Amino acid sequence: MCVFYFINYVGKPPQASDVYLPPKQTSLLKTPLDLQKKTSENGRVARAKVLTIDTMNPTVKNAKYAVRGPIVARAAELERELNEGMKKPFDEVIKANIGDAHAMGQQPITFFRQALAICSYPELLNDSTFPEDAKSRAYRILQSCGGNSMGSYSASQGIDSVRQDVARYIERRDGGVPSDPDNIFLTTGACDGIMTMLKLLVCGEGPTRTGIMIPIPHYPMYSATLVELAAVQVNYYLNEEKCWSVDISELKRALDEARHYCNPRALCIVNPGNPTSQVETRQCIEDVIRFAAKERLFLMADEVYQDNVYGHGCRFHSFKTVLFEMGPEYSNTMELVSFHSTSKGYMGECGFRGGYMEVINMDDEVKAELTKLLSVRLCSPVPGQALVDLVFNPPQPGEPSYDNFIKERTAILSALEEKAKLTEQVLNTVPGISCNPVQGAMFCFPRITIPEKAMIEEQGQQPDVFYCMKMLEEAGICVIPGSGFGQKEGTYHFRMTILPPIDKLQILLNKVKEFHQKFTQKYS
Repeated sequence: MCVFYFINYVGKPPQASDVYLPPKQTSLLKTPLDLQKKTSENGRVARAKVLTIDTMNPTVKNAKYAVRGPIVARAAELERELNEGMKKPFDEVIKANIGDAHAMGQQPITFFRQALAICSYPELLNDSTFPEDAKSRAYRILQSCGGNSMGSYSASQGIDSVRQDVARYIERRDGGVPSDPDNIFLTTGACDGIMTMLKLLVCGEGPTRTGIMIPIPHYPMYSATLVELAAVQVNYYLNEEKCWSVDISELKRALDEARHYCNPRALCIVNPGNPTSQVETRQCIEDVIRFAAKERLFLMADEVYQDNVYGHGCRFHSFKTVLFEMGPEYSNTMELVSFHSTSKGYMGECGFRGGYMEVINMDDEVKAELTKLLSVRLCSPVPGQALVDLVFNPPQPGEPSYDNFIKERTAILSALEEKAKLTEQVLNTVPGISCNPVQGAMFCFPRITIPEKAMIEEQGQQPDVFYCMKMLEEAGICVIPGSGFGQKEGTYHFRMTILPPIDKLQILLNKVKEFHQKFTQKYS
C-alpha cells in the first residue's frame, strides 16, 4: 500500500523569529515557499531538500539491523585503511558477521552452476562438455519461461513447473505427506516471504494492534520488519541453559503479558536457530503446535537451515510433518506457513535470492489477497526461481552428475560439522566464554563475561558493543554483539559464523581467545 504525504513546508512551521525586515520597507512574514529556499554560494536561490532525515518515514529510521550495522561499517573502513598501507595490529580483517558461504570461500555446487549457465545462454544446450542431466533440467526450466528466456517475467506465484518440483521435494522430505503446488509461493529468498506474511497479519490500532511473537535472541530481520509495519513485537526468551530450546511456559508468560496491550496473532519459530544454532526436538515442535492451536495463533516456521544439522542425536523435523502426524484435529485446521531458501544449507547461493513458502490451511480469500500482494512486485527473480528448481530437483541416482553432486554436498556438510565442533571446543577453553553446542545452522552465540571496569569505560555504548568494537580494532575480527539480536538483561553474547575455511577458522578462534584474555586482564 502506498501512502502519499502532501507537505506545505519543510521543517518546522514559520515562527516569529522568521520575520524579515528589508531596509526602508514594512515588515513581511516569510511564506512557506520562502522557508524552502536558501541562498547558495554563488548568490542563486537553492531549494531545500524535500526529503530529509526529519521528514522521512520514522519507522525506517527506527528499524535496526545489527548484522550490517556500525561494526560492519567500521570493518570496511579498516579494510580500506589496510589496503592504503596504514599499520594495524593485524594483517587482515576477518569478517565473521554474516552467513555468506561463498564470500567465505565455499565453492558452488558444479551441477547448479552448469544448469544455470545453460539457462542464461541456451546455446550451451548444444555443448557436449555439459552433462545431459544439467541440459534436461535447464531445457525444462526454459520451456516454462515466457519466450523460452529466463529474462522474462514469470507468474507472480512463481513458475508452475518449479512449484511442482518444490511440492514433490516436500513430499519426499516429509515421508509422503501431500504437498499442493498451489500452496507453494516462490519468493526472493526466505526474507521476502516472511515479510509478506507479516504484512498480511498486521492490523488494528492501540490495544487491538497485531502482536507477533518472536524468539529472543532472534534474527533482526524480524524486529526490523515489525518496526517498519508498526506492529507490536512480543518477545519470548529461548532457554540458554537448555541449549536455547523453546520453552512452552515462557511462551505462555509472553503471550499472557502481551494480551494486556496488543492482540497477539502469530508465533514465529526459527528451527534450526539463528543466531543460537539449536535444533528443536520433535516433542518440542508438537508442544508448540498444541500451544499455537489452543491460543489461536498463526504459526510461522522459518526452516532455512534444515540441511545444516550437526549435533549428536539431533535431527530436523519439519513443522508440517509433525502437524500431519498429529492427526486431522490439527492438520485440517492449524494455519501454518513454512519458509525455505537457497541461501543456506550446503548451497550457500545467497546472491541468487531464491526461496519459497508453503501455506497450510490458509483461508481461500486470504490466499487470493496474498497472490495480489505478490503481484505488486510482479515476480521473484527468475534466475533465483531456476536455482530453486535445481536445488529441490537435484541429480538422481543413475544420472551423470549424481556422483559428483553427492561428493560435493557431503564434503561441504562434513566440513561444516567439523567446524561446528571445533568452534564449541575452542571457545569453551577460554575463561569467561561459554558456548552451547552448535547443533545446526551456521553460527555460534557464545556468552561472554565482561568485567565491571569495561562497563564503566564503555563510553555510552552497550557493553557487548564496546567489547566487539574493541575486538575489531585490536584483533581485526568482525563479529556482531548479542544486543543486536536481543538477550536477557545482564547477559552478554556475540554472534560469529562458522563458515570460514577450517584453517582460517582456527586462526579466528585463536584470535578471539587471545583478545578475550587481554581484554579481561586490561579491565579487571
